[in-house]
Amino acid sequence: MKALLPLLGILGTLAIAHGSAAQGSGSYASVNGVRMYYELHGDGFPLVLIHGGGSTIGTTFGRVLPELARSHRVIAVELQAHGHTADIGRPLSFEQDADDVAALLRQLGVRQADIFGFSNGASTTLQLAIRHPEFVRRIVVASTMVRRDGAYSWLWDGLAHAELTQMPREYRDAFLKINPGSSALRTMFERDVARMRSFRDVPEADIRSIQAPTLIIIGDHDVVRPEHAVEMYRLLPRAELAILPGGHGEYIGEITTVRPGRHDYPGLAIIEEFLGEAGARNTNADARP
Repeated sequence: MKALLPLLGILGTLAIAHGSAAQGSGSYASVNGVRMYYELHGDGFPLVLIHGGGSTIGTTFGRVLPELARSHRVIAVELQAHGHTADIGRPLSFEQDADDVAALLRQLGVRQADIFGFSNGASTTLQLAIRHPEFVRRIVVASTMVRRDGAYSWLWDGLAHAELTQMPREYRDAFLKINPGSSALRTMFERDVARMRSFRDVPEADIRSIQAPTLIIIGDHDVVRPEHAVEMYRLLPRAELAILPGGHGEYIGEITTVRPGRHDYPGLAIIEEFLGEAGARNTNADARP
């Protein structure tokens, strides 16, 4: 079960009540057939938050969102079958999620934004930078890989036999607070597992095509091998790399990694500094929704 915790983190840290996040407005937008839930927090240059697979805004970003909202216009999304956004009977893919986020930004009138994705959300972030570079200024890709061999073999072994009953109770109970009844939970879980089982390597040419400045951040006990993070750093034309102590998302207080009494998340300062390098030079007020 200990080995499955990081696995379920990459499948997703499931829905948690948003009480730990900064107060913001929740809304829905119709994008590509999906009624997508999103929240707006704070003010400043737009920063899009894309949660991990199976997760929501609160479980992935609830501990750091209040601080991010102090200096950014945060646009936090929940993707198909996750949290408040219902499933529509469509298989999940990182490419489709990227297209959905781009459609949302277009509807909101956001011409350009910084994008911060965690785990599966980081895979979506990479696809957004590849498929819709016009919307992207800077990207933060946290705890993700671009090749199957970038993760430890136990991840794929666990996915081959993943069952809903193995999900930690905290994840299951939190998801059910938003979506009463087990059918939505099972649908989300099965879709995420299916997507990860069929994970395909991202072509090197696509990775090299990303011109947006990129911060790669992982934990040294993550599901991603540190060596692979270095490989990603070498492939991306304008990359920075941070490898911090801890597990999958511990550096931002992802819900499965929270320690009692801890309120400091070292990844936050690194992410803020990276985003601030551009923010100091480009306020782009017209981009704010």
